[in-house]
Amino acid sequence: MKNRYVIVLAAGQGTRMKSKLYKVMHPVMGRPMVGHVVQAALDAEVDRVYTVTGVGADLVKDYLQDQSDYLYQDEQLGTAHAVEQGRSLLADKKGTTLVLSGDTPLLQAETIKKLMDFHEKKDAKATILTAQTENPFGYGRVIRTEDGSVHKIVEEKDANTTEKAVQEINTGTYCFDNESLFEVLEKVDNNNAQGEYYLPDVIEILKDRKEIVEAYQLENKDESLGVNDRVALSEAQLIMQARVNEKHMVNGVTIIDPQTTYIEMDVEIGQDTVIEPGTYLKGTTVIGEDVLIGSDSTIIDSQIKDRVTIRQSVLEEAEVKEDSDIGPYSHLRANTVIEEKVHIGNFVEIKNSTISEGSAVGHHSYIGDAEVGSKVNVGAGVVFANYNGKEKFKTTVGSHSFIGSNATLVAPLHLGDKSFVAAGSTIIEDLPKESLGIGRGRQVIKKDFYTNYFENKNED
Repeated sequence: MKNRYVIVLAAGQGTRMKSKLYKVMHPVMGRPMVGHVVQAALDAEVDRVYTVTGVGADLVKDYLQDQSDYLYQDEQLGTAHAVEQGRSLLADKKGTTLVLSGDTPLLQAETIKKLMDFHEKKDAKATILTAQTENPFGYGRVIRTEDGSVHKIVEEKDANTTEKAVQEINTGTYCFDNESLFEVLEKVDNNNAQGEYYLPDVIEILKDRKEIVEAYQLENKDESLGVNDRVALSEAQLIMQARVNEKHMVNGVTIIDPQTTYIEMDVEIGQDTVIEPGTYLKGTTVIGEDVLIGSDSTIIDSQIKDRVTIRQSVLEEAEVKEDSDIGPYSHLRANTVIEEKVHIGNFVEIKNSTISEGSAVGHHSYIGDAEVGSKVNVGAGVVFANYNGKEKFKTTVGSHSFIGSNATLVAPLHLGDKSFVAAGSTIIEDLPKESLGIGRGRQVIKKDFYTNYFENKNED
């Protein structure tokens, strides 16, 4: 097989996006558009990927890192000019070069493979990736000869009535014999209204030279969608959302309502997990088997083990181990570890803490910077006071302890195993194991208070 190279065009500002963010870095289901394109090329097992950057080059490089080599287009003078930036690295190489746009996130690796295979089988100097559409307005039309080969590409403004009726369009993706590409690039001029160097001109020059130019038509035209504005971005999101959800359902995940379920590209989900409507799974989240993700939950960069139940809750960089349940309306923040068979109930917030096996935090409590032992019960309204305005301190609670409702544990603090904290207490000193801590004001009872205060006051 010939050597295969890919040039990804990602230098344009993308003014129609009306955004401070570099166009190709706009995400589609959690991955920047250029990331989708480069990943598809890598999955197609090409030998080398070269990404042409311009405005926003550092942002692209920081994201892609060593997935790609980089070319720099100082001035954006057209697609042919962008490809020309690869001359010093590619011009003397034999093989096939595919030119992709960094704003086509829906193109799949299988399509790239088929396109390159077709191109090489036909021994073509160039092959255009085309699509069939019922509404070709605005696109260049691919005009074929009687034998099916490409006669020319004609732009909308230059097409006659017959040509405008053609529904096969140019997607802007091209396959070239690499040596022929760089030889012909030298012949491309900028004699046009925009004063730019256009890659389709390479096709015209090759045709004039009587070289073989072919066209390969997409099976699914959605893959050709180029994102130039926020409307197209939303279209790409919807298509990718459906594609990702279908993949998980085929692999044994139940998604109750795919239209309201958002699963980003790098999320992994085990078999027999059920995902209810309104769920958003983001980042590098990994979810095990037989998990229930309840409606309106958001899980970001978290690890969820088997048989966990999560209801109407938010998890960020958290880990929940087997047979635990979370929520409703809990918030697990960064560096939270929930061990096996733990119950985290209503309106509980936890951050940078470990809750050990079999413990329960029922409702309306805050736990920060803590280690809670096994089989501990944390009552309602408990606060782990971890911050004094300057520094954060740690609390440890021994196993089999009981923290009464509305208690405040002021860190740094250590409660030994089988400790008890009386409800309503503020604990500021360590408790030895098997002790009871009481830290609350003494109760005062004033008899006949109502009569003495309210009735006498009314007489006045």
